Amino acid sequence: MTTISQSKSSLNVRTALLFALGISLLMNILFVIMFFFGRPPVREIAPIEHVFRLNHTMMRFVSNLFLAFLLYVLNFRLVRSGILQKRLGKLGFVLIIIGSTMIFSLICSIAQKPFEPFIPTLSNMIFGGMMRDFTISAVVTLSSLLMYISEKQQKTDVENERLQSEYIKTRFMALRNQVDPHFLFNSLNTLSSLIKTDSLKADEYVRELSFVFRYTLQNKEVISLCEELEFTRAYAGLMQIRYGDNLRFIYETDSKYANCQVIPMSLQTLVENAIKHNVVSNRRPLTVTFVTTEKASIKVSNNIQPKKEPEISENIGLSNLAERYRLMWNREIAIRNVGNTFEVEIPLISKHNTDTPE
Repeated sequence: MTTISQSKSSLNVRTALLFALGISLLMNILFVIMFFFGRPPVREIAPIEHVFRLNHTMMRFVSNLFLAFLLYVLNFRLVRSGILQKRLGKLGFVLIIIGSTMIFSLICSIAQKPFEPFIPTLSNMIFGGMMRDFTISAVVTLSSLLMYISEKQQKTDVENERLQSEYIKTRFMALRNQVDPHFLFNSLNTLSSLIKTDSLKADEYVRELSFVFRYTLQNKEVISLCEELEFTRAYAGLMQIRYGDNLRFIYETDSKYANCQVIPMSLQTLVENAIKHNVVSNRRPLTVTFVTTEKASIKVSNNIQPKKEPEISENIGLSNLAERYRLMWNREIAIRNVGNTFEVEIPLISKHNTDTPE
C-alpha cells in the first residue's frame, strides 16, 4: 500500500517566466537569422530597416518577454479560476485574451518606439507588431491550456490512486479484524475444554495465552519473521498443552531471513488450519513443519489425515491470508497438495522492497 503525496500546481509565476523566456529567445533568434539571411546584397544600399542594431534587438526581446509573461500569468489565473466550466465561459475567455493582447501589444509598441530604426507606419504596426504579438498570444494560450489539461489529468490520477489506496487499507483492516475475534473464539473454546479436563494445564494455558494476546494487541500491519516465529512457538505451546505429544512441530529456518517481513499471525493461521482440518491423536499424530527456502519464502506443511466429520468452515483462514498478501504487497501465497502432505508457501518480503501503509 502506498502513500500519496500532494504536489503543488505547476501553473505559477515561475513557470510563466520560464516559458516566456523560452518564447522570447526563440523569436529573437529567428529574427536575427532572418535578418542575416534576408539582407540585401552588399553592393546595394540597404534601407534603414535592415540595419542591425543591438539596442533594437534587445528591446524587441524584452518586449516579447514582457508580453509573453503577462499573458501566461493571465492565462494561468483564468484557467485556474474555472472560467472555462462556466456558461459562456469559453467566449469570455477568448475575449479577455484578445483584449489583453491588444492592450499589452500597445504598451510594448509605445515602449519600443524610441528604439525603432525607422518611422513606424500603420501597416508596420499591424503586420509587424500586432500580428507578431497575436502569434505569441496564440502560442501562450495553447500551451497554457495544454498544461492545465495535463495538470488536471494528473490530479485526477492522484485522487483515484488515493481513493484506491484508502479502499485497500480499509479492506485490509476489515480482514485483519476478522482474524482477532476468530482466534479469541477458538482459544476460549480450548480453555473451556481444559478447565473441564485438566485444571493445571488450564492454568498454564492461561499464562501462555496472555503472552499470545499481548502479541495480537500490537496493532502492527507487518512484522519480522523472527517475531512471528516467536509468537508461533508460543501458540504451538498452547496447542501442545491440549494435544500433548500427538502434535509435533519442526522448525528448519535460516537466520538470514530473520528480518524479512510477513503479515502478523500468518504462520499461526496455518497451524490453526492444520489442527482444525486434520485428526490429532495418539495413533495418528500431526506434524507441522516450518522450512525457509532459497526463494525467500517460508513453507509450512503438515501430513494430511482428514477428519471423518470435517468441521464447519467459514473460510476465514487461508482465503483471508491470501487476500491480505495481495492487498499489502500484491504477492500470492502458494497452496499445494503434495502426495500426503499439505503445504502453504508464504513469500518473505525484504525490508528494502516493502511498501507499507502509513
